[in-house]
Amino acid sequence: MAAPLVLTLACADRPGITARVTGFLFERGCNILDAQQFNDRAGNGGEDRFFMRVVFDPDGTSADTLRADFAALAGEYAMEWAMVAEDRPRRTIIMVSKFDHCLVDLIYRWRTGELPIDPVAIVSNHPRETAIRVDIGDIPFHHIPVTPDTKPAAEAQLRTLAEETDTELVVLARYMQVFSDEQSAHFAGRCINIHHSFLPGFKGARPYHQAHARGVKIIGATAHFVTADLDEGPIIHQDVERITHADSPADLVRKGRDIERRVLAEAVRLFAQERVLMNGNRTVVFRG
Repeated sequence: MAAPLVLTLACADRPGITARVTGFLFERGCNILDAQQFNDRAGNGGEDRFFMRVVFDPDGTSADTLRADFAALAGEYAMEWAMVAEDRPRRTIIMVSKFDHCLVDLIYRWRTGELPIDPVAIVSNHPRETAIRVDIGDIPFHHIPVTPDTKPAAEAQLRTLAEETDTELVVLARYMQVFSDEQSAHFAGRCINIHHSFLPGFKGARPYHQAHARGVKIIGATAHFVTADLDEGPIIHQDVERITHADSPADLVRKGRDIERRVLAEAVRLFAQERVLMNGNRTVVFRG
């Protein structure tokens, strides 16, 4: 039996879209297994927008046939849409510098079947013995040094690697290099970053120590799409944890790392399961 398919779409809101989409699937004998929709009446970007995610059993009809048939309906509504197999793992490059806690967590969740990704490469601006302290098995490792003089060439090397491996997602798992505007644009909508949620209050080095000095009571992390605006891309997932006066700077760092890895893993899961749709400078996230 063919795997269920996932249809995601976004377009200007108008009456009848849900009926047309569900009717299209019914007419072809497809069985809807899950459906979620959102009407953005706030007008993000200046117009009402409609978003939908449908999981359905194609009942023997090929995905290619359904895509070809749906294209006419999508064109009528000027939809941004995709239709993919639910069980298709996303081909993923994971990038890391010297802090590998997020990388370790992603690999563990992938190996246990929790994350539907296919790691095609691990990339670091540091040598393997410096960047990674975990067994990565057969995942290819690429050391791409970055200096101010070599940065354009290093970024071109990453783009070539992504093209050669048919990469669909790039994850910055505490990769401590800032993408150029050109690089950010190249990977727009398919590159996820993680950082602590102290920004913009505590910038620069030792943010947890800065936060401790100010007596903060909540720490957190944010996973977002990478854009040219540093650490300000559309947010996918966030989480927080309360702390007290008894927590030392080392406690904040330890708890912060735990939040970072679980927030990043959840963002990757949501993306890989086709649950994240772009909505201007925001996202629509269909949880499940």
